Amino acid sequence: MQGHPCLSGILAQAPSAWAIDLAMELSEAIQLINGADLDAGRPVTWADLGCGKGIFTRALAVLLPEGSTLYAVDKIAQQAILNPDLKTDIIALQADFVNEFLPLPPLDGVLMANSLHYVADKHSLLKKLKHHFLREEKYIIVEYDTMNSNPWIPYPVDFDHLKDLFYEAGLKQITRVGEKRSIYRRENLYTCFIRNIPPDHP
Repeated sequence: MQGHPCLSGILAQAPSAWAIDLAMELSEAIQLINGADLDAGRPVTWADLGCGKGIFTRALAVLLPEGSTLYAVDKIAQQAILNPDLKTDIIALQADFVNEFLPLPPLDGVLMANSLHYVADKHSLLKKLKHHFLREEKYIIVEYDTMNSNPWIPYPVDFDHLKDLFYEAGLKQITRVGEKRSIYRRENLYTCFIRNIPPDHP
């Protein structure tokens, strides 16, 4: 299953404890990514790539500045993510973020929560995504801290390998901002906030 960014079909086949682990409560998802620096002082535009059922989409929507826009990208359309009560405008986009062109506006940031481990060639993906950013690159990554693959984590990336991956891509500010014990695996879920600072940044 090369470069498969969608969680929806995986959950249907996964062991029940694993499904519960991925389909966590909204409050837990918010806590996991709350350490990221999202205070831009203005509305921003982000994309959640491989959003699945949208638990982290909704979590990020809660944390972004009011009036922001968040694109929920998945191979399977996820209309249930749309929520008129949120202060952030969520726009569903059905697309394979690895293999297809993404019709996105310039972005302030990208969220990938439990989706990067479906990407075989992570270096090529980061090179592709670089062209989607407005100016400064910002990522929030949520992954399992393991390099042991299985049918549900075919291309895992632990924290140390993630640092190397983004460092090689030119993003050298890499901060671990969250962690959660997995109820199914021995390894924890971790969250990283990653950014680069343009040379002309004030």
